[in-house]
Amino acid sequence: MDSGGTASDSAGEVEASGPAAGTGAPKGAGSPDAADTAPEKTGGGGKGRRSAAAEALAAAVRAVESGERSAASFFNEPAPARRPAPAPAAPAAPRPPQPRPGPAEGAVRAASRPRRGPDGEVPGAAGVRQVLTAGGAPESLAGQVAEVLGERAAEALREDPWQLLAVPGVRHEQADGFARALLGPECRPDDERRVRALTGWLLERAALEGHTALESGALRTALAKVSVPDPDEALRTVIADGEVLVFQDALDAPAAARPAGDDGEEDAEQPVRILLGLDRYALAEESLADGLARLASTFSVPAVPAERSADDEPADGPGAVHGPAAADWEKAAAAAPSASAAELIRTVADHGLVAHSGGEAARAEPAALVAAARAMGLRAYAAAHSEDGRRRLAALIDADAAGDAAPSAVTVAGLLSGGEGPGRDEEGALELDVLAVLDAPQLDVETAAMLVESLPDGARLVLSGDPGVLWSAGPGRVFADLLAARRCPQVVSRTPDPGPVGELVSGIGIGELNQVEAPGKEVVIVPVRDAGEAVHRTVQLVADSVPRAIGVPPEGTQVITPGHGGAAGTRALNAALKERLNPGPGRFGGFDPGDRVAYTPAPGRTVLATVVSAEADGLRLDCGGTPVVVAREDVGELLRHGWAITAHQAAGARWPAAVVVLPGDAVSALTRSWVYTAFSRGERHLSVVHGADAALPRAVAEIPFKDRTTRLRALLQAQVPPTSP
Repeated sequence: MDSGGTASDSAGEVEASGPAAGTGAPKGAGSPDAADTAPEKTGGGGKGRRSAAAEALAAAVRAVESGERSAASFFNEPAPARRPAPAPAAPAAPRPPQPRPGPAEGAVRAASRPRRGPDGEVPGAAGVRQVLTAGGAPESLAGQVAEVLGERAAEALREDPWQLLAVPGVRHEQADGFARALLGPECRPDDERRVRALTGWLLERAALEGHTALESGALRTALAKVSVPDPDEALRTVIADGEVLVFQDALDAPAAARPAGDDGEEDAEQPVRILLGLDRYALAEESLADGLARLASTFSVPAVPAERSADDEPADGPGAVHGPAAADWEKAAAAAPSASAAELIRTVADHGLVAHSGGEAARAEPAALVAAARAMGLRAYAAAHSEDGRRRLAALIDADAAGDAAPSAVTVAGLLSGGEGPGRDEEGALELDVLAVLDAPQLDVETAAMLVESLPDGARLVLSGDPGVLWSAGPGRVFADLLAARRCPQVVSRTPDPGPVGELVSGIGIGELNQVEAPGKEVVIVPVRDAGEAVHRTVQLVADSVPRAIGVPPEGTQVITPGHGGAAGTRALNAALKERLNPGPGRFGGFDPGDRVAYTPAPGRTVLATVVSAEADGLRLDCGGTPVVVAREDVGELLRHGWAITAHQAAGARWPAAVVVLPGDAVSALTRSWVYTAFSRGERHLSVVHGADAALPRAVAEIPFKDRTTRLRALLQAQVPPTSP
């Protein structure tokens, strides 16, 4: 499995994507239907009158946590401030096709950037600047505040100074100081405005680390750490006001640990935990679970004679058969390039939802599936996380043999935007029959929800990936939760990754850091004493050693390090690599033509590119053959130098050579999944600049990943019947 993003790798560097609006209603307190029951508040952000409903709701949460009240009673008995949660749904029955949302109406919508004025300034920024100055905050935040809070941002800040926390990178101490300067003696630590803002801020920070919800006890502790005087009262406030949603999540427990009833039989009730979350991620997870259940339930195998061939035309009218027969799938499986590919083809023939896992070499198996499906006349596509992954997929799928009229390998982002792939029908569904999504661990919950909602009823979906790599930069652990839920067939590849690098990475995947034979210098360990030496040796490797010994030029080598900061983070390494490989004054926002850059077109998505030139409209980039112009005002926000990147940014792509830097000041970021991801990015060569000493083998053996709190596994288990082992 994989890790959540480390603080140095993702928190503060990856901003979550836009709000979601899913099809499933959130279960638990704080639903929109309960909004009108929120307690009346007095002006000025005082405590106001606590309603009886809020008191009862918060007391019920504490009673469940302490064991004084059963979880079933809390979620099945109506409370004044909320609707009762529905009982777990029965397995979904097949239903007729429903209208699907259009491209702009899915469960996830990307937040659109406001239109700037002729002077390049966001509307409302001038008024925000005055408020920021009055509160002692930097004027440079004006544009960001106006983007986040809208044209009435100045008025909103005056009424509620803690809304400054909505701006990425602002800390709670800074927001408190800003509020004190504006409110004076009226600024209190128990101000409801502060409580609401801090609760949302803490949950958004948790999302940056991959969580879609937090246990109530963890959120209570976090509120206490930011000096909220009464965390229990704070939770009562935000729950009653609908600022957060309340959920139950069943926990797995051994049979021996479950309480027995009076008759000696085991009590049927499972232990649960109480989770609190934002509606944005709740809606996305529930929409995703609903969508996966829909695909599993609306798929059916055509009942056709075994002798029917793919060349036969289906009859019109009721009961007409559309699609290949069982014999066609079996013929395709028999012609598959490997036993694992054959197993995948046979499994997909009979199921609408399939999970496929394996390493880099196993990517050939879903590629063979797509080629076979297209040869049988199905509209089949394979989607990868990155443009590099798409190119590797395209090379694996023999488009000419499959009779492709359009490229069958796309990126997930291109598929969803409509820029790549089949496009959408009049109901908004993607016009395809089979979709294999590779690099599935990189799917965050919002992107996955949008993708699944875009698939038509009856389509086949294969989620494929390497369980050992890092999870997504955004919140959720979609692929890991799907595997753990065991609610669909799982095909595990038996195709090993070749060569010394493949052998090394395979050992890491099971917790073993082994020495491997590398007669062609495929794996090289470079010990260093400190961060300064690490930077020096990295530059030497990229510029001299790897080109001379391995034959890979600097542009074919990627440097990977745990975080952006520190003496050997991406910032320090990029500065040194630029000075050696492409020195220049950086007159175009810190960049020069020829610079290698990391471009972030959307939060959590990184595209490596090369600076071509600067124009009146902005900086022109070459993104793997695709020209892109980044507006001048966005250069500082969307571009970083890209000779050195983090493992999260590198996931889903590979290079001829990789140089992994492990400085001593970054040992806390190391996990098995981080090491596995970083070490597996090099196709022909891996150099490890090693300054982590014993922390490296300890991380591989003892720290598999940094866990995330999510709800998807429980939602899937409540909706879909388990599959046979």
